[in-house]
Amino acid sequence: MRPRALPIAVPPARHETVASYLARLAALHGLDGDELWKRVSVPTPSPARRTIDIHQLSALTGRPPGHLAGALLELRDPPPTWEAFRHIPQLGCRRCDARYPGGLVFRIFPHHRYVCTRHQYWIGPPDINHPGPHLEIFPDIVAAQRRHLRLVRRHGWASAYDAVLTAFMICAHLWEQDPDDNPGMALNQAVWNVRAFVFIPKNTEQETFSASRLFAAIYPEAISIAALLGSPTWRRLAAGDDEQLSRFTTEIGWRLGDPLYQPRGERDPIAHWIEQDCWRPPSPPPTTFAAAPGHRRPGHLDTTVTRANRERHDKAVLWFSRKRRPGQVILHHRTIHPVVIREWSTPMEQFAGAIWQSQRTTDRFKAVP
Repeated sequence: MRPRALPIAVPPARHETVASYLARLAALHGLDGDELWKRVSVPTPSPARRTIDIHQLSALTGRPPGHLAGALLELRDPPPTWEAFRHIPQLGCRRCDARYPGGLVFRIFPHHRYVCTRHQYWIGPPDINHPGPHLEIFPDIVAAQRRHLRLVRRHGWASAYDAVLTAFMICAHLWEQDPDDNPGMALNQAVWNVRAFVFIPKNTEQETFSASRLFAAIYPEAISIAALLGSPTWRRLAAGDDEQLSRFTTEIGWRLGDPLYQPRGERDPIAHWIEQDCWRPPSPPPTTFAAAPGHRRPGHLDTTVTRANRERHDKAVLWFSRKRRPGQVILHHRTIHPVVIREWSTPMEQFAGAIWQSQRTTDRFKAVP
């Protein structure tokens, strides 16, 4: 028997999870979210696992199945290309979400969504679910999101995904280096430090720290070099002869503010990418939302903030407040793991070793000082 329609009309948000939508419905009507979930789901493929029945959910909400499937990715038939979306639901723009009553709105964002360009709020990669900062004084970060979207349209989501994460990794390595050892990066480091101090002011780390805000600090420069890393033409030049490589290094040097850049034999993530990665296919996401357990029931809604995640976050806050080493925070963040440890990477016992490996070369540039 189909459930009776609820009296309060509540629309789903774009790309909202079913669990989030049901949790908001339950909160507005004073119902138990998991009981509501059972009313609109059926046991399949086994009694231990239940799947939402779109027609029962339509009867409950009074909304056409096509409208629900348009907003809720999990209900689409055929299913979406899950690899193009993040595997963890997260909070988005606070002003966008204010339109939807009943509680927090968790969405499955595509990999290329980092900024709400309408309201100028940072969304960022999946993190501890702290609200993103407003970007009014950093229009270059908002503009970078538009360039990111053009990158996706030009080369596809897979190439853009790999290129942007690789660019984040490169910028994080460069942020970590001593300006005396790499003077060409001093200006970029100064810009990134200014943004980081605005987003996470000194002595406010307990209230303002999140790794996502540090990604925002390097986002414009990361997108600038990602346009090269994701382009088949520039990748072929990077993998070509000395003359072709020179064209590539000149261009990436200008984009990083170092027109004299030349690949080095040690501590150079760009040289590592040229030698090890540029001639190989893009690295795919290691998992998808459809394959991740625990995102169906409202009672398991906020799985991104488990006790272990909270403990890791608290340790990161303490470490960052003492050291203020933003590059290391980004390099250790799970978002860029797919490009730190690739399918062809040299196996390392610890992740710190993989980070070290991702900026060294073994052959082509080894003799370069």
